[in-house]
Amino acid sequence: MGEETQSKIRITVNSWSGEVEHEGYLLQPVKEGYITLKLINGYNISFPEESVKNKLILETSKISDTIHETPKQNNDLPKITIIHTGGTIASKVDYTTGAVVARLEPHELLEANPELAKQACISVIKLGNMWSDDMRPQHWNSILSASEDAFKSGSVGVVICHGTDSMHFSSSAVAFGWAGMGGIPPGRIVFTGSQRSSDRGSSDSSENLLAAVHWAAYGPKVNGDIGDSTVVVMHDTTADGACAVFSGVGVRKMHTSKRDAFKQINNQKLATIIIERENIEIESEIPWTTSNRKVNNNVSLYDCELKFTHLMSNAHLQPELINFIKEKGHAGIIIHGMGLGHLPIENPLGDAPENLEVSKAIKEYVEAGGTALMVAQCINGPINMDVYSKGRIQQSLGIIGHPSTTPPDTAAVKLHWVLSNNPEEVNSLILDNLCGENQPTL
Repeated sequence: MGEETQSKIRITVNSWSGEVEHEGYLLQPVKEGYITLKLINGYNISFPEESVKNKLILETSKISDTIHETPKQNNDLPKITIIHTGGTIASKVDYTTGAVVARLEPHELLEANPELAKQACISVIKLGNMWSDDMRPQHWNSILSASEDAFKSGSVGVVICHGTDSMHFSSSAVAFGWAGMGGIPPGRIVFTGSQRSSDRGSSDSSENLLAAVHWAAYGPKVNGDIGDSTVVVMHDTTADGACAVFSGVGVRKMHTSKRDAFKQINNQKLATIIIERENIEIESEIPWTTSNRKVNNNVSLYDCELKFTHLMSNAHLQPELINFIKEKGHAGIIIHGMGLGHLPIENPLGDAPENLEVSKAIKEYVEAGGTALMVAQCINGPINMDVYSKGRIQQSLGIIGHPSTTPPDTAAVKLHWVLSNNPEEVNSLILDNLCGENQPTL
């Protein structure tokens, strides 16, 4: 641990409502001429220096001095492995800058959440401390390999602590890596994170982690067909006391900051985990049946040499972008189409020749060996390129994706997995329901 220190101070400030006192930890000011504190409730507050009447240092301590003892493990409880990747759930305030940084060490998760030791016998693997925005396919492979090792070591469940921004990409990637070829993982795999860092009074990290560990240890046996080869466990509402269990291939982050940011997409919420003090209960939202799938003991990985590009269908889409992608040899284009899955490819008024060039560029890209996959900009709902004539033209250009119900981000990950493992069957596998991602009914 480092020698980083924090100063707790009390200031008296002349404000519009008179003199007020505030206590908190001194941070680097938001700008020159200001003083900034992190209050006890976790929020930051700033005042001009000239408004500060008095300032009293209450204590100065090393950050490392606040660490508690790691709770003792009970070997009679189910064995769970926490795979630590970083994100807000693994973050704390940097008292030199006031910023939240991803640097919490694995043992600190257990020290900060001693109630986890009452749920399971926990081991922790550190893959890194990184924001999920920096995740790449090679990191999906690392998570898959780490989870494989965890199950082989005797764990009945795995919890992946992950940043929320790209959590639904990684949960999909791990689901296909374990179950894309049929079968189910040897145990439950849970992704969790937090929207608020642990130093904030409104943090959701403890409940999310507690619920995730409980599901990994005591949840129902993996079915596979319902999209539970991996699950995402996050706050069900903005209030405490309940966490939702979502399909790892049927979920998406839908809000930048709310605690209930995750919602199901073209899928059902699988369960709710109710937390009342030390009592934790699982309430299933769907009928849970025994799977006929065999248990897999090995994972399939992603070819990190393959390159993909996402294109948004809108008034600014230009054909030279598609031509450039073809020249660079990208394996796939994920087209986020408007409505049921549409592109600007027609020129009815004779004043948009670039639309025809878009059509020509896509056709040439596919003929050169590339894969063009249509997904929905609308997020919810199916791709249906049979309803309008434009959709039928797009299919004749070689664009695939009709009539998929796979959520758009999951479909992008699925394309990468298919081209990594069964490229010759891409047209059929994209439309198959490999692990609950392509539900026959919505």
